[in-house]
Amino acid sequence: MPTLVAYVRSGDVYVSKGAAETRVTTGGGWSRPQWSPDGRSIALLKGGQLWTMKADGSGKRRLTTRAAAGPSWSADGKSIAFASLSCSGGPGVYTISATVAGATPSVVFPSYCREEELPAEPAAQAATSGSLSERLRTDDAVAWSPDGTKVAFRGGDCESIYDACLTVGTLATGGEKTVDAYGGGSRQTSGFAVVPSWRRDGAKLAWTAYQKGETAAEDLPVHVVEYDVATGAKRTVGASQDRELAYVDNSRGVATSTYKGGSWVMVVNLATGARTPFHQGSQPSVQPAR
Repeated sequence: MPTLVAYVRSGDVYVSKGAAETRVTTGGGWSRPQWSPDGRSIALLKGGQLWTMKADGSGKRRLTTRAAAGPSWSADGKSIAFASLSCSGGPGVYTISATVAGATPSVVFPSYCREEELPAEPAAQAATSGSLSERLRTDDAVAWSPDGTKVAFRGGDCESIYDACLTVGTLATGGEKTVDAYGGGSRQTSGFAVVPSWRRDGAKLAWTAYQKGETAAEDLPVHVVEYDVATGAKRTVGASQDRELAYVDNSRGVATSTYKGGSWVMVVNLATGARTPFHQGSQPSVQPAR
C-alpha cells in the first residue's frame, strides 16, 4: 500500500500500509476514522461524539457535544462535516471548525434549516445491533467532495418522495440532487444507499447499497455502487457483502468485506474486481499521499 490505511477492529483504530500495523486508540468505542487532507490528523467518533486526533493517536480532542455521525474533512482541512438531527426532524449535515476550540456547528443541509435555531442536542444513540444490513441502514456517514463544493449524505429532501435515498448537496446554493433512491415514488424496491466516498479527482462517488426487489431475482445483498458524476452511470464494484469503499487511487480502493467469518479490509482492483486481504477490520480510510 503506498500510504497508510486507518481502520477499526474491536472498537479501536489501527493504521497500516503493509504487514505491520499500529494501534492508535485504546479503550474501545471508536469508529469511522477519516484522514485529514494533509494526512496528519484523523477525525473519528466515540460515544456518538466527534473527535480529532493526530495520526499517531496523540492530541485527542472532542469537537462536539451534539450527537454526530460519519465525519468528513473540508478540502482545506479547516472544517469537518458530520450528520446530526436537523430542524426537519431527519438527518441533517453540519460543519464545525476543526481548529477552533469550543466552536459552534453550523447546519448546511437541509438549506432551509440554515436560518433556524439549532435544534436541541439529541442524545447519542447506542450503536445499532442486528444484521449487517440493519446496522448499515441508518449509518449517516457523510462525504465532502474533494473540491469542497458538495456533500454527499443519506436522506435529504428526497425522503419526502422515497423511503430511502442518497443526496449530493451543493453548498453554495443549498440545492440537492438525488443519486440513489428506494421505495416510494413509483419505485417497487426497498433498500438503502449509505456511507458515500469520493474519488480524489471528484469524478466518481461510491456508496454502500442494499436492495430488496419485487422478486428474489431482483434482490441485491449489500454491495458497493460506483457512480459517474458526469454521466450518472452506475456500476457494482467488488463482490457481494463488500461495503464502505474508500479510494486509494483511480484504479484501487479498500473496502470492508466478509472474509474468514468476520470483517476484513480488502484491497479491491476497481477494473477487475480482484480482492486482496489487507487486515482484519472495517471502516477503512486512506491517508492522502503526502
